[in-house]
Amino acid sequence: MKIHEYQGKELLRKFKVPVPAGDVAETPEEARKVADSLIEGPFVVKAQIHAGGRGKGGGIKVAGSPEEVEEAARQILGMTLVTPQTGPEGRLVSRVLVEQAQEIDREMYLGIVIDRSLARPVIMMSAAGGMEIEEVAAKTPELIIKEAVDPAPGLMGYQARNLAFGVGLSPHLLRPAVSFIDNLYRLFITLDCSLAEINPLVVTKSGEMLALDAKINFDDTALFRHHDLAALEDPEEMDPLEHEARKHHLNYIRLSGNVGAMVNGAGLAMATMDLIKAAGAEPANFLDVGGGASAEMVTNGFRIILGDPNVKGVLINIFGGILRCDVLANGVVEAVKQVQVKVPIIVRLEGTNVEQGREILNNSGLTFTVATDMRDAAQKVAALVG
Repeated sequence: MKIHEYQGKELLRKFKVPVPAGDVAETPEEARKVADSLIEGPFVVKAQIHAGGRGKGGGIKVAGSPEEVEEAARQILGMTLVTPQTGPEGRLVSRVLVEQAQEIDREMYLGIVIDRSLARPVIMMSAAGGMEIEEVAAKTPELIIKEAVDPAPGLMGYQARNLAFGVGLSPHLLRPAVSFIDNLYRLFITLDCSLAEINPLVVTKSGEMLALDAKINFDDTALFRHHDLAALEDPEEMDPLEHEARKHHLNYIRLSGNVGAMVNGAGLAMATMDLIKAAGAEPANFLDVGGGASAEMVTNGFRIILGDPNVKGVLINIFGGILRCDVLANGVVEAVKQVQVKVPIIVRLEGTNVEQGREILNNSGLTFTVATDMRDAAQKVAALVG
């Protein structure tokens, strides 16, 4: 789960990670009030969307006075901001963050992610702040200093010092840098984050270290432990079909293809997507209805798949283990009747009660194309969608 920059900075404050003074606003008038509450200008007005590269799209403006803050907010709020990370459709801006501008002496990068190959959190720090870390890794990997942290003892003091010295911080900044890194790591572990990124982490002319930006993502599977964090999710930033799927406890991710897929099991879903592509078509989604899918869940799945206007055909690929094939077939028939599907449907069933399931489909009076195996199903759906 992603959150906005202003929400991330509120969490950073709670963990004593220093951030610039500021607050969020939803109207130009509110933005001016925030600027009035700060000590003095200049100020920075930043669009709040779940994407980077906001400055390149005109989503970050510097203002010298509260009046200029109000005007900058008026220009940003309501705009459709297009950045390299939003795609050509862009994102609608409904909030801005107004902060005290800083006199910057140097910029750095600091981030924490889970390295699955090491099964540990890895802290990365780089002197190349302000740049995308992927670009730094590709062009100048030697500028990235890494420390893998054993979760049992936690972050050790020498590891934080290695990072600070590795980016060339002067001795008088060692103590605040170690504290900054340690507090960010505590946030990462305590809140079950999948990403905590500060880019840039700046040293001001006065020698203060500040998180000038904040990108924090949470592990969705751990949100049951953090009901307060789940409330931070912004539905406006989600794909509407993905948001609808979450309401019905369906694992759905929208893609750009033309074949809708309904599968039970994440591994089977990935294999199905690969076969669709190998057959010459493109998957329109990832949809795992789970092993215990009911007729209601199948109906909701169909409705969500067909909510994508790019879908020209639907492939149902079910292995009947926990979910018997006859139960699934009854659910599919009921769903098709309710949703009034008008695109070709290819069904591949295998497993418990598979013959009964196929018989239910054949006797339903509806038009299904029944496939013999996964490859046959992918080839048939690819042919039908052209």
